[in-house]
Amino acid sequence: MRSSTANAQDSLGKLLEVMRRLRDPVDGCPWDLQQNHKSIAPYTIEEAYEAADAIEREDYLDLRDELGDILLQVVFQAQIAQEDGKFAFSDIAEAITAKMHRRHPHVFPDENGAIERPNPGNWERIKAEERQEKIRNNNKPSAIDGIARTLPPQARALKLQKRAARIGFDFPDWHSAFAKTQEEMIEVIKAVHEGKAELFEEVGDLIFSVINTARKLGIDPDAALEASNHKFERRFKAMEIKLEQDGKDPAAVDLPTQDEAWNLVKKDQSLLRR
Repeated sequence: MRSSTANAQDSLGKLLEVMRRLRDPVDGCPWDLQQNHKSIAPYTIEEAYEAADAIEREDYLDLRDELGDILLQVVFQAQIAQEDGKFAFSDIAEAITAKMHRRHPHVFPDENGAIERPNPGNWERIKAEERQEKIRNNNKPSAIDGIARTLPPQARALKLQKRAARIGFDFPDWHSAFAKTQEEMIEVIKAVHEGKAELFEEVGDLIFSVINTARKLGIDPDAALEASNHKFERRFKAMEIKLEQDGKDPAAVDLPTQDEAWNLVKKDQSLLRR
């Protein structure tokens, strides 16, 4: 009986061959041949979100398919890179394998066969050493270098704040961070009343400071926002149902009528479960 590792290697080999055929200059797929690293990058991000959604829904059959889509993106990028003489899929696998060995010295022995004792601080220490190595190689002196610009803005803001905090550039507590949020709210109001061109920038500063306050409170801003999204979604749909039960068109009634139905469903949890 073949091992699961051997089966995985066979399956991956077939997938790599599929991508090679799709990119064949003579017999390949015209759409696939037109793509480059940048053109397919948005699909990579989209597939990652769809996999996360399948996990949230606990739909593991769908998760299997979504993870396949993510793997296809990796294989696609690798094929393009190999054609350009940059790197191959094997280089990707070897690089991440080496990184996992390096970041888990308590699991994998070093060249002398020694294994470190488990230490919760090892992961961050090793990552910091890797960043310093990149800085030395690329002449980047900043503590916040290396944070991908293609991250969702909220996630990137959080990473920027955490990285800055590592060298002490941080509010001492959540009270100070919240005071900054209040200050930014005032700046937004002033920009609105005075018609300032900086309104766009001030709103961005306000959002950034709210994320910072959440961080200081130990709250994941993405998770908190998603919980609010879900709450709004449930209440809004329940409001629509309530209005329709009352013989009213949700899109045709005025705001006070919508508000009345909204407040009713907020109070009556049974309406939210419909």
